[in-house]
Amino acid sequence: MKLHTTPLSGLFVATTTPHQDTRGSFARLFCQETLKEALQNRKIVQINHSLTKNLGAVRGLHFQRPPFMEMKMVRCIKGRAFDVAVDLRSGSPTFLHHYSCELSADNHRMMIIPEGFAHGFQTLTTDCEMLYLHTEFYHKESEGGLRFDDPRLSIEWPLPATDLSDKDRHHPLLNDNFKGITR
Repeated sequence: MKLHTTPLSGLFVATTTPHQDTRGSFARLFCQETLKEALQNRKIVQINHSLTKNLGAVRGLHFQRPPFMEMKMVRCIKGRAFDVAVDLRSGSPTFLHHYSCELSADNHRMMIIPEGFAHGFQTLTTDCEMLYLHTEFYHKESEGGLRFDDPRLSIEWPLPATDLSDKDRHHPLLNDNFKGITR
């Protein structure tokens, strides 16, 4: 497993090279020692799994407000997804910038998204499965979201959005009053 930096401070992509033999393959999905630069002193407290059935479906962009902000590690374990992280940190030089990459069962990448970022993805295959590792418990009253098609974010989704939840479809657009989130 290798850790790679991105243009957004604190946002990493980890890659894994599976060991293969005649039986198949074996890959380490998480290693606290290898990921210590990203994890620092954080601990994984929750692991979630999603199955998204439809091609082009969008989930997100989601985040949690203080005091329940979380680091999220996201990996695609079946299919392919266009994964996006948006910097919402107040005062950050990359405030409202985003980083995206393809996560797939074949490329073995994991996006490591720090506190203060929104996250979402679009499925590039049917029956796409994602695995999420969280450093904070989900807290409904602290959840927030951004519209996936907010013009201020300028995210170029690879496919037309075919399937969104009602909640994700109705997140408000950003305005000049949004100053970001702080710890």
